[in-house]
Amino acid sequence: MPTIHVDGQTHEIGEGKNLLEACLELGYDLPYFCWHPALGSVGACRQCAVRLYKDEDDDQGMLAMSCMSPATDGVRLSIADAEASDMRGRVVEWLMANHPHDCPVCEEGGECHLQDMTVMTGHTYRRFRFRKRTHRNQYLGPFINHEMNRCIACYRCVRFYQEYAGGLDLAAQAMHHHVYFGRHEEGTLENEFSGNLVEVCPTGVFTDKPLSDSYTRKWDLRAAPSICLHCGVGCNTSPGERYGRVKRVQNRYHHDINGYFLCDRGRFGHGFVYDAARLDAPRLVDGEGTPRTIGADEALERLRAMVAEAPAVGIGSPRASLETNHALRQLVGAENFSTGMSAADQRLVARILQIAQHGPVRVPTLTEMEQADAVLVLGEDVTNTAPRIALALRQAARTQAKAGVESLGVQAWKDKAVHETMPWTRTPFHLLSPTATRLDDVATGVRHGAPDDLARLGYAVAQGIAPSRPEVAGLDREARAWAEAIAQDLRDAQRPLIVSGCGAASGAVIEAAADVAAALAGEGKKVGLCLTVPEANSLGTALMGGLDVESALERVERGQAETLIVAENDLYRRCEPERVDAALAQARHVVCVDALEHATVAQAELTLPAGTFAEADGTVVNYEGRAQRFFQVYPPEADIREAWRWLEQARTGVSPRLDDLIASLAEAVPALAGITEAAPDADYRIAGMKIAREPHRYSGRTAMHAHVDVSEPKPASDPDSPLSFTMEGYNTGTRRAAAITPFFWAPRWNSPQAVGKFQAEINGELVGGDSGVRLLAGAGHDGSTVGAPPPAFEAVEGRWLLVPLHHIFGSEDLSARSPPVAERVPPPYVALHPGDAERLGLGEGAEAGLIVDRREYRLPVRRDAELAVGTAGVPRGLPGAPPVLPAYGTFREVRS
Repeated sequence: MPTIHVDGQTHEIGEGKNLLEACLELGYDLPYFCWHPALGSVGACRQCAVRLYKDEDDDQGMLAMSCMSPATDGVRLSIADAEASDMRGRVVEWLMANHPHDCPVCEEGGECHLQDMTVMTGHTYRRFRFRKRTHRNQYLGPFINHEMNRCIACYRCVRFYQEYAGGLDLAAQAMHHHVYFGRHEEGTLENEFSGNLVEVCPTGVFTDKPLSDSYTRKWDLRAAPSICLHCGVGCNTSPGERYGRVKRVQNRYHHDINGYFLCDRGRFGHGFVYDAARLDAPRLVDGEGTPRTIGADEALERLRAMVAEAPAVGIGSPRASLETNHALRQLVGAENFSTGMSAADQRLVARILQIAQHGPVRVPTLTEMEQADAVLVLGEDVTNTAPRIALALRQAARTQAKAGVESLGVQAWKDKAVHETMPWTRTPFHLLSPTATRLDDVATGVRHGAPDDLARLGYAVAQGIAPSRPEVAGLDREARAWAEAIAQDLRDAQRPLIVSGCGAASGAVIEAAADVAAALAGEGKKVGLCLTVPEANSLGTALMGGLDVESALERVERGQAETLIVAENDLYRRCEPERVDAALAQARHVVCVDALEHATVAQAELTLPAGTFAEADGTVVNYEGRAQRFFQVYPPEADIREAWRWLEQARTGVSPRLDDLIASLAEAVPALAGITEAAPDADYRIAGMKIAREPHRYSGRTAMHAHVDVSEPKPASDPDSPLSFTMEGYNTGTRRAAAITPFFWAPRWNSPQAVGKFQAEINGELVGGDSGVRLLAGAGHDGSTVGAPPPAFEAVEGRWLLVPLHHIFGSEDLSARSPPVAERVPPPYVALHPGDAERLGLGEGAEAGLIVDRREYRLPVRRDAELAVGTAGVPRGLPGAPPVLPAYGTFREVRS
């Protein structure tokens, strides 16, 4: 390990670091602006100056930028040097010359990296007495506010947006001290990761717009460790609350998953928590169809009576916690429990689970995906189904360029060198999908087709890797050439990565991806296989096992079950509306436990209001089989309870403890036994103290309820976690386990950059290890074939294969209820190949009648030349679109 000497102190550090990174890792407070641990170094701000010495005999040294200086063995530097300190102070003074004096009203105040660094350099007095440069701000959409006058030209925003996230509509414009960071014209930022500008920007140029609508100072936000529930990736988040309302969601660093960044759906999709459709009290519909509010005790008695007097079936949910699904399973019996997935989805997720448990390779983390040196994406629109994975794949597209500069003796963290030295060098990246995706711009090869044809191409790739495998019959010359080229790139790689999942709604596509991975594993390659799942707990519910939704409804239709209990699920989004109508009409009792009013709740006899992620604790299992725990940010109102608490209390008659329910689940389902290790139990303490959800600067608690009662109410207690609802307890330092760390703060570091103080090494795991526990690991594979190639797709005259198309904003129902996200949800449509549209006489935007299972959906037409002839693209999850895919449909023209 290299040894460096900092102000006379000798330290050992890791390989391949720059001096700034090394000093921060060692605990030194060295100011910086343009450097970011995920973005590398460009040396733009000149703020991290140190004095660098040639050797121990050099007493003169020279000033150098620590972010641009490699931490080689034996290097000597001084942070405390007077001239270096003076330069850092002068640089801050230059940067602050045009900065407005608006800290007291700036939304970044109290969490501002510029404030921290200004104080750290000792700059306390402004000498600039001239007219300040001013800029006009832009409208950037529903997520981001723009205040360009606060800019210090660190270039972090465009480096993240353009180079890291692949955005095209934000740029550095003009020059000198008039440089402007914005769009060429006002408009919504198009990139799916634009919200990260809020945390990437070290000043208040880009701020959280939904937070601005009901602003609260950052130190007055109560936070909790949580998990994003809007897809199957399982990103770690830190929701902030004030006055019983979630004000914002911030990234919570996890080395193996989300790192420093969240997608915009995860960051801004929390608005459903205070949606107008929130259920806030138990409701009973009497015999005449009149709903009335009832008390919690009566609601529980009614539920017990309904389960006792008639056979019951329970439908859980892949977006509900393991605890909720387990409580429902115990209430109705394991044989009467449904996972809440449609039959089509359950088959796909069960196949993915089987592959993850017994398949060719271990599922890679996102960090491992970023290091892949060849990528094949098969059938998946990753940006819209698992956005954070797509961001990781963008970084994988640069691994060859980084390796290229390192072969020239240049460190890969010199970000500008990577872009300028190897501008056209890309990692082999092949993307096979039903239509165009947002990752096409980084792909070295793109091919579109029907799902079965993509699967056949995947099997041909596997045969190209391992020639002993049988050939795929009937492949044309062009497709065979594609397969050979992809196979060659994967064979030549050291760390190939295969990505697929449920997006194309095709089991053949999933099996083809696993077969490619199996072929590579059989050749001795260190291959990664990532198979995405639709929802936050799809794998968790699959591990529990149970009926699919259609089978559960069939029991009701046949009279085998007379009471239907639905937990956190809208059945109309799972199967055909007519079938749901029939089952609900047949049932003697329908009970819904949910947080929001929806079509299923509207037909329930008994409704129990459940807490959202902000008001509940629970465990979910992500795409890699990692069990992670989320905790409530604030206690629910009196008549709202966690879904698992309603169900378990109805069964036992007493309010359960979370730890007891987890232990019960671990015992009942051996595959989930490891969830007890996902987070510390409720008895965990540090120096006898609970972990505080509120920062030590939190203020106003005694006045928050003054309009109700001048006496301060007793703080709520939390018997289910080691977290307190107040600032009393352990709230600083790095001794907290990662799973119960609500926020990152360290002395002198008030901004999100404080996370570096909690890492074992910069960009590495948190001190004590990252949160969660892996439940699955591939058992290894002998290289044998997974599945079999399907027949080639053939267009059927007069019928179209409906292929699901996904949208990051709209396909997931909870986030779509958040007001800022709702502005980005596209209207429903049906996409057709131009040739098919011509034959049907349907122009762009014409209304078509799409008939699926005798039900007609009226949708405007979009022409999409990338779709295969004979297929039609239908946006999954959007209102007015068919809920069950794949399926076949027919068209008729609708004349107004």
